[in-house]
Amino acid sequence: MESVARGGTRWKRFAVVMVPSVAATAAIGVALSQGALAASFSVSGQQFKVTAKQLDGTGFVQYGAMDSGKSGNHPVAVVGMDSAKITNLCQSVVVPVPVFGDISMVLKAGGKGSPRVEAKKLYIDADDLRANATFTNVDIGVSVDRTTKGPGPAKGDKYVPDSFAQQADKVRFTDVKQRAWATTAGTFKLSGLGMSVKKGKHECY
Repeated sequence: MESVARGGTRWKRFAVVMVPSVAATAAIGVALSQGALAASFSVSGQQFKVTAKQLDGTGFVQYGAMDSGKSGNHPVAVVGMDSAKITNLCQSVVVPVPVFGDISMVLKAGGKGSPRVEAKKLYIDADDLRANATFTNVDIGVSVDRTTKGPGPAKGDKYVPDSFAQQADKVRFTDVKQRAWATTAGTFKLSGLGMSVKKGKHECY
């Protein structure tokens, strides 16, 4: 299926790398509240959860930005990759329906016996990420406007100019759990795709 959309470390070390990006999203929130930035990306009122056994990315960049929607403005840490290959992908979203109750949609792909999920120009807008990570040739603290190893800021993203970013030639995430507001990609190939819709709350984690 093809659709058009938008060195080794332990977890403690990974957290040290991620914390500055989270701090950058807080700075963006302050700038937005003071009118210095206008939120642009329109997102739904529901977050979704994603898990993956492994994600291998090339051309990695991360920076703070702001998503907006009817539910308000949402500071996020954007992860961008030139290309990514994902094993055992699960994505779930729970939609509350008046009177009827919660409805869950669960999508799975790239599982046992299937080729991995492949994406190009992939951007993930998340506010919570848990994983083990290995970066190759990582640069921490570069200007978001001067990154060279990834796809650069996504078109239309709102961020503080010259704010904190990090980049790497390659990245590997394992045992990924994340909560996101949006995912966009130039190309998203889902091998072994399966989708289910069920009553009640059935999430990937």
